[in-house]
Amino acid sequence: MKTGIPSWWQDAVEFLLKDELLGPIVKAYPGESLSGKGDVFSTLVRSIVGQQISVLAADAVWGRLVELVGIIQPDSILEHTPEELAGCGLSRPRARYIHELALAEREVMLHDWDALTDEELHRHFIAFRGIGPWTSEMILIFALMRPDVFSIGDIGLIKAVQLLDSSADTKEKVLAVSKRWSPYRTAACWYLWRMLDPVPVEY
Repeated sequence: MKTGIPSWWQDAVEFLLKDELLGPIVKAYPGESLSGKGDVFSTLVRSIVGQQISVLAADAVWGRLVELVGIIQPDSILEHTPEELAGCGLSRPRARYIHELALAEREVMLHDWDALTDEELHRHFIAFRGIGPWTSEMILIFALMRPDVFSIGDIGLIKAVQLLDSSADTKEKVLAVSKRWSPYRTAACWYLWRMLDPVPVEY
């Protein structure tokens, strides 16, 4: 698994700096970047924690989960019941999903991620309970660091695009705007989140 700054990040920065909408945002955060931790399972769990709540709220729940479990890996998750996991601030369904995914580790975790396309990975992940399109996209962005992912299900991304282009008043129009940032829409997502949140988003 790749860790640290993606190999394509500097190319993405140079590409996005030329964009009329996003260029000023990129300039505002010099030296900051997406940084992979090389751990798909941890990113998966953190994405489930962060579903439909604010970055700050997700960070608080994540902190309590790490305090309870230690290193986020299947074995350490399975040392606790779903009820104990829920005690960290997770909803009961999310706690169950995390527990079930830890049990299904061998089926969820693949050996050769690079052999699959983004779409193939997406189909693989959403086949499991608790992993929807948004969670799958967060794994592609933050763990697998695929360069051209845009999550149209992310409320923050929609809001950020609409702040940059007020005519993007539907999801379809937001998605159309995002195409101007291809083949580096993952980096575009990172900067769009960055313009909204007091701390860099990470999963």
